[in-house]
Amino acid sequence: MHISLVTVGKLKEKYLKQGIEEYLKRLSSYAKVEVIEVSDEKAPEELSATEMEQVKQKEGERILAKISPDTYVIALAIQGKQKSSEELAELLDKLATYGKSKIAFIIGGSLGLSDEVLNRADEHLSFSKMTFPHQLMRLILVEQVYRAYRINRGEPYHK
Repeated sequence: MHISLVTVGKLKEKYLKQGIEEYLKRLSSYAKVEVIEVSDEKAPEELSATEMEQVKQKEGERILAKISPDTYVIALAIQGKQKSSEELAELLDKLATYGKSKIAFIIGGSLGLSDEVLNRADEHLSFSKMTFPHQLMRLILVEQVYRAYRINRGEPYHK
């Protein structure tokens, strides 16, 4: 299976980079996982609703350019469906069973995802009703993907 994490913006925090690298290393024996960063759109602090949509639109175009037509897309969105770790494991197992060998998880920028990206997604996933920094979501997501593989293999992992 090939899993892509398509994210907006560069990760600057060393502690997050180290955590993500650790889980990517652990995941390497289960799947090919890559992180694809697309540049965030530079914008002033104060934006009108129209300007916000324009920023999301431009970032969305960059995201969509990184996704092939045969990829199963899971967009992280606060309004998405919440799943337990076991349910995420079941989804990944089901996708592999039914021949979906390419999966992309999409993490938008600070303003979220464009309607075009949300419409392209096969599924919307929410980790919580709370808002998290999109940089931190990378670490949380890669840990949950690792956990899903451990669950599916019946391997021990702390609960």
